[in-house]
Amino acid sequence: MTTLGVVFRPQLPPERLRAMVRTADDAGLEELWLWEDCFLESGIAAAAAALAWSERLRVGVGLLPVPLRNVALATMEAATLHRLFPDRVMLGVGHGVQDWMGQVGARAESPLTLLREHLDAMRALLAGERVTTRGRYVRLDGVALDWPPASAPAVYAGARGPRSLRLTGESADGTILDASTGPDGVRRARQLIDEGRESARREGAHPVVVYLLAATGPDAEARLRAELRSEGKEDVAGLGVAGDAEDVAKAVGRLAEAGADTVVLQPTTDEPDPEGFIRFATDRVRPLLD
Repeated sequence: MTTLGVVFRPQLPPERLRAMVRTADDAGLEELWLWEDCFLESGIAAAAAALAWSERLRVGVGLLPVPLRNVALATMEAATLHRLFPDRVMLGVGHGVQDWMGQVGARAESPLTLLREHLDAMRALLAGERVTTRGRYVRLDGVALDWPPASAPAVYAGARGPRSLRLTGESADGTILDASTGPDGVRRARQLIDEGRESARREGAHPVVVYLLAATGPDAEARLRAELRSEGKEDVAGLGVAGDAEDVAKAVGRLAEAGADTVVLQPTTDEPDPEGFIRFATDRVRPLLD
């Protein structure tokens, strides 16, 4: 069965998060996802608060930009969350937006190499290994976590391009696709991920998480079109959905049929009722997916 989530967009002020978390937990939302977009809000700090404010809600961060984060520090934070809130944390890493990385002096000459080295080191550290490596970007000398998670958690990676998607198959445990990915894009991504997994001889499940830009209410179509237009994607077929619960459920179903395990509804930046959007997802869309 497809897992359904909702994004807490960091365009909302941090103090709105608590009400969103309480609403999500009370409504029975499966997953709430957070972003670490520059220069809005911290993914780790927000995730810790969201997990502490909820009882059963699973919280994802998709994604942490690796040029901003030393792998040892990122893994310490990940391990702490996984020990404090077992089975409720999903963390993803990625290249980050290169213009933003340039603004802070962290832009890597080879983002693909950096992501590969970060993933390999992070997964090994979370598995309780002592790691020594001298890569192009990641350098560790006998580093091991004193408090690794009880069992190695999945590490997700965000990707768009073919080489990055193959890399997630090789070196990550799951892949996050942004809202610019329609059903055909999910199918292509699955193929590339599988190619990467085959080349690395990886076995087992590899979940794919896809964001779906969604709007509901009387002005839904206008808000959706405005957001797509602002992102230069107005003419891309199959992106986003505007309408009632049945329309949204059908769009979720199309992504699931294409290979998505989790579909995360992404409200528009001008969503007038974020808490109501969560209730719309749980009370009206979720029952149509069972």
